[in-house]
Order: sequence, then structure tokens, then C-alpha cells
Amino acid sequence: MFEKEDFRKELLGYFDEFKRVVTTEDNEWVVKGFIDIYKNIYTISLDTKVISKIIELMIFPSVLKFASEHNYKVLPAEHQNHYPDITFITEDNEKIAVDLKSTYYKNKNSVNGFTLGSFTGYFRNRTSTKNILFPYNEYSAHFVLGVVYRRTEQEVDEYKKYTVDDLTSIASVANDFTFLLQEKWKLATDKPGSGNTKNIGSVKKIDELINGKGPFANRGEDVFDNYWMNYYTKDMARAIDSKPPYTNLKEYDMWVKNLKFD
Repeated sequence: MFEKEDFRKELLGYFDEFKRVVTTEDNEWVVKGFIDIYKNIYTISLDTKVISKIIELMIFPSVLKFASEHNYKVLPAEHQNHYPDITFITEDNEKIAVDLKSTYYKNKNSVNGFTLGSFTGYFRNRTSTKNILFPYNEYSAHFVLGVVYRRTEQEVDEYKKYTVDDLTSIASVANDFTFLLQEKWKLATDKPGSGNTKNIGSVKKIDELINGKGPFANRGEDVFDNYWMNYYTKDMARAIDSKPPYTNLKEYDMWVKNLKFD
């Protein structure tokens, strides 16, 4: 029988291997740039999407090794921006979603934060297969494999061209890597992520991320689901000539209380 915490402990056991693949002994990122057929090296930008994708490619062989040793089938996302990044399937056909997320430290205690996937679309219509490998309700668990790093303090010239002989002198754009693994609902906050996209935001304190201590952690996954399935941005509410029923957990509690008395 599938147990979420058993899966989590199994995957946590591979974190040392992930770190060996991604970092040097000094915890610097081993990637220095992109190389062309003429052996010219071009430095990497600080774009978190670029860094996240490269890390995903680097650790994927270790993910396959983990799956093989624990008898999981692995299905990567078929399209970019589809959920989740990786689907694990047990011998009993239990499906586990693992989304790879990366962010950077803003200071020693907090990070820039993750976005944890849409709170519309497949999240609300849980039998839909649009932008998701399997319907949301077929997954037994939704995990976030998070990577937190520090941006280099050295100046990075993205337009400078290096050669292989310069390799050791090229500054790594990221260092001081920390890996974490938690269920999505334990990392979620009650606010959308950055920008205008309809994505769930995460907590930003590193302790809360590592230990899964978001505001829903003591309330349970059912409350997390109900909160975000009924959450409306101002634009969403305006489109149906209404107002958002709540904008935070305190207002949500009042909304739930009023529903009981209606």
C-alpha cells in the first residue's frame, strides 16, 4: 500500500547524490555555461527558469536510478508548462506528482519563493486532462522537489565568450544549494504567486519551506484544496460581476462560517 511519507523518505535518500551531481565540493554549481562546436563557452544568465531546467536535466538520470531501485515507473511531462514535471507510478498503479521548482535566497532566512501550479483549470476540474499528464484526482500525492541557491555576488558578463582553457576561471552563477521535498499543500500560502498568472504562491522563509510549515500545514490538505478551488482574483470575480469571496485565510474562515449558516 502506498504511503506518502515512505515515498518522501525514499527520495530524500537520494539528495546527497543530487548534490554531488549539481555542485562541487565547495558547493559551487558545476555548470559554467553553454559550449558550441568550436569550444567557445557562453556564460549562463541568472534567469531562474534557465537554471531550473538545467538542474532538472542534470538530476534526471539519478531520478531514473531512484525509480528503478524502488520499482517506480517514470513519466516526464510531455509538454513544457504541463503538470507535473515527473509522474511516478507504483506497481499498484498509484500515481505521484513531483514538480521541480527552484528559487534563490534573498537573505539568509528567506527566498524569492516558488509558484506551485495553477489554481484554475485542472486543479478545479479534477477529471480534466488539459495541461496535465493524468487527471488531478488520479494522483495520490503532489510533491515539490525544491532547489534553493544563492546567486553569485561576482559580476556576470552574459555577452563574454570564453574557451575551454578559461573553464576554471568562469564564475558559477549559483552556489550554496539546498534541496527540499514536501507535499505541495504544506508549502502553499494563501496568496497567488508573483505576476498575473493564476498560480498558487509558496511561503518564503527557508525554515518553512524545508520543514513544510506553510499556513495550511496545520489545517490539512482538504482545507488547502477548498481554499484554492474557490479562490478568485479580482479579475476573475469581475468577469462574473462579483467580488472575491475572500483574499486570505482569515476571510476564508468567515466565508466558511457564513456558508454554514446560509
